[in-house]
Amino acid sequence: MSKVQARMGPAAMPTPATQPASARSRPIVSPPAIAAAVLLVLALLLPVVMPWIKTPVIIAACFGIAALGVSILIRAGQMSFGHAMFSCAAGYAVAFAARRWPWLDSTVLIALGTLVGAVSGLVIGAFVVRYRAIFFGMLNLALSMVLFAVLGKFFTLTGGTDGMRLARSTFFGMDLERAGFETALLVSVVALALGLGLLVRRYLNSVAGQALSAIKTNETRLEFLGISAYRVMLTGYVLSAALCGLSGAVFAITQGLVTPEMGYWIRSGEIVFISILGGVGHPVGAFLGAAIFEFVKVFAGAYMIGASHLVLGVVLIAMVFFAPRGISGLLTGARKGGQP
Repeated sequence: MSKVQARMGPAAMPTPATQPASARSRPIVSPPAIAAAVLLVLALLLPVVMPWIKTPVIIAACFGIAALGVSILIRAGQMSFGHAMFSCAAGYAVAFAARRWPWLDSTVLIALGTLVGAVSGLVIGAFVVRYRAIFFGMLNLALSMVLFAVLGKFFTLTGGTDGMRLARSTFFGMDLERAGFETALLVSVVALALGLGLLVRRYLNSVAGQALSAIKTNETRLEFLGISAYRVMLTGYVLSAALCGLSGAVFAITQGLVTPEMGYWIRSGEIVFISILGGVGHPVGAFLGAAIFEFVKVFAGAYMIGASHLVLGVVLIAMVFFAPRGISGLLTGARKGGQP
């Protein structure tokens, strides 16, 4: 006990009853962390009960990783309507590599696809990130449509609209049957999703991530502080492209087929839809949005044939009116609700 505390007496010392309400009501585990844990458990346990659900879970995780990349740009106030081109480029890179070197392991192909996404993002982002608002979004859309057209026209090289098939390769050196391969891929992509969510969370809380968010609020002030908005934006763009590339590589290996549709504007729109649905307040939002999107599409397609897009549209309209910050916004809002 210090001399000041001794002089003031026991009555003046803070007790649990006199502590601020925010300190007493702050939850030990945040709602986004609980949501992430629930998603993790469901992703690993549901396929045990329903083996047919492995592929939808993997595809949902792929969409979540791509949406995580797009959400990085949304944090900067920029909306890309063409980021599926990086998933498509990575998917075709995996297909060409698997055809040229059939002995390559799936993990190597995934790493290759991620690298292709990052390099493509660096090349394209070098001039795209100079633009803002609608010009940024439409430039990405235009470039994605160029890639879509090229892949569709060069039939002898890319297979045209029929695409290219991939043979199932080894996984960590193991030659697995289909069921074992899907299980190994499921566990790996869930682990990747968890690790990437934590890394992106750390990035967004870092100085670089805060500078990226500052582009949305006051880019001029950021420049006056001596921070290059161009460099900050390019870093975020390359990171988002790499995540989309990883998503495309895993998607291609899962499906065993790549087509130009992977880079079509509708696929880019679906990724943006997932980002808005899940919200950009926390990385878990991307995976929550992807899970809802994929399983609404699957079950609506089974029980409401031809009406899956109608259901998704109603869901998005409801989110815009009742939860404009997305699902993660609801979770982070619940966490902050007890704070002054």
